[in-house]
Amino acid sequence: MQFVSETERGRYDSRPTAEEMLARIGASRERGRLRVYLGMAPGVGKTFRMLEEAHRRVKRGTDLVVGYVEPHGRPETAKLLDGLEIVPRRRIEYRGVVVEEMDTDAILARKPAVALIDELAHTNAPGSAREKRWQDVEIILDAGIDVVSTCNIQHLESVADAVATITGAPVNERMPDEILAAADEVELVDMSPYALRQRMRHGNVYPAERARIAMDRFFTESNLTALREIALRFVAGRVDAQLEGIEAARPLSSVSERVLVLIDDSDATGRALRRAASTAAVLRAPLLALVVQTPADSAAASEPSRRLREHLNDATDLGAEILFVDATDVAEGIARIAKARRVSRLIMPHRPMGALERLRRTSLADRILERLPRLEITIVAEAPETADAYRVGRGD
Repeated sequence: MQFVSETERGRYDSRPTAEEMLARIGASRERGRLRVYLGMAPGVGKTFRMLEEAHRRVKRGTDLVVGYVEPHGRPETAKLLDGLEIVPRRRIEYRGVVVEEMDTDAILARKPAVALIDELAHTNAPGSAREKRWQDVEIILDAGIDVVSTCNIQHLESVADAVATITGAPVNERMPDEILAAADEVELVDMSPYALRQRMRHGNVYPAERARIAMDRFFTESNLTALREIALRFVAGRVDAQLEGIEAARPLSSVSERVLVLIDDSDATGRALRRAASTAAVLRAPLLALVVQTPADSAAASEPSRRLREHLNDATDLGAEILFVDATDVAEGIARIAKARRVSRLIMPHRPMGALERLRRTSLADRILERLPRLEITIVAEAPETADAYRVGRGD
């Protein structure tokens, strides 16, 4: 049974902000750790995986209890509850119906090392001390108890409306993104849409009649594919944010690809930009377009040339993030941005050097590689027909 209050759908007056939650975590070293199994939809096996972890922990001697686990009538999941200590649930009467909710006070009194608490976004029955289960979990974490929980991606406040539009089904139970963002560990329980639908056909998720209806409505191939992409993007974004926060003594090896293209007013820039865009598309990587402003550039012109503006417009049309940096020279500017944004590939237009200039200094690519030896650099020359036209125009 679900309970939806008037303040549901993402409006929690008492919810903590991200800053408040981080401050709360930092204020107490005794706070428990939160581990969440995240899924794209019901039936992917989040609770099953959580219970498997519980048995491994108990076997190692961990003091663990089941605070609340809902098997949803799935025999294989229910079987995994055998051998685990279960904290009795609290019984609440609502409109003549007795429902069972997690007994937070009983868990606090028992004070285990770890508590399993299913369905983090669940709305408690009216009459409960707190409206949402995640609020109960916060109390338990503050008491120094580790919590292992589960959640589906559609219950996150930031994506709930999009999911409702995609699936045509309202998302009534929601929770702030900050809860999952502050979790110590989030593990995605992934499954292909085809495999999940097969599980449903075999009766491993819902009874036969309910499964047929669900597959025709919420659990369609297109809906599950969209939900899976949302879940994958969320986890990828979380990993990316964690990498951004790591301060390492040595350069961090690139885990995900990032493509940077140098933008200037040369004829070769258009080809370099198109090459960068196609490379980013193949790698499914972010595309960054960089303009380096040096003192010499500032002295030569007070505003960007028409050609540079055209290249920037093209970069914007191709979905690139436009970056500007002031630097003593182009190599220094590129290296600074590439290091800060953990760029794995640099694509830049060819900059011809005269014979005298080659004697006096190394190439731009060499100067960049001196600073970032692991960076992969592709140099793109202008198209042959453009080069010929240029030579003719110069009277050569």
